[in-house]
Amino acid sequence: MTTRTRAWVRNFVDYSALAVFLIAYFATGRNITTATWALVIGSAVAILVGLIVERRIAPLPAIAGGAALVFGGASLFFHDPRILKMKPTVMNGLFAAGLLGGMAFGKNPLRLILGEAFEMPPQIWRQLTINFALMFLGLAILNELIWRTQPEATWVIFRFPGMMILTFVFSIAHAPLLMKHAKPDETPPSD
Repeated sequence: MTTRTRAWVRNFVDYSALAVFLIAYFATGRNITTATWALVIGSAVAILVGLIVERRIAPLPAIAGGAALVFGGASLFFHDPRILKMKPTVMNGLFAAGLLGGMAFGKNPLRLILGEAFEMPPQIWRQLTINFALMFLGLAILNELIWRTQPEATWVIFRFPGMMILTFVFSIAHAPLLMKHAKPDETPPSD
């Protein structure tokens, strides 16, 4: 599989279910139940496509897709869209807790995930981990504020693409630090 194909598949697995949710919500006259069905089915399809094409389930898409299936399924089963709206709060809270909890136990979860790509001193890993944990906490708090105080359509747009844009901007802000410590490319030059 080419690098371009692999990137396309990863983007499909990561974002297709959320895009289908957004489209279904507005295409059905803002029907959250129909959009939730689209999210659950889209998540299952995205995970299946990732498994078939890449012959594996990547951990982060599996967690996100699995959470969409669980929270979306519970929202449909109990006829309560609030369950789905709490998913970003719970997941971002768990990500923050995982990062900070790992540090409390003397580990650095972010380094375990990114360590092969970057050579950074422990204090930089520590600060980067704290920054990302705070970002996840901020997203959790922002999700709670938006779904509890704003119209449902505002929350849907915040959920996707809003959270993705915020995460992208946050990550780009850290790009200079990461590029400074990126491991050199070990690919030999072609003749």
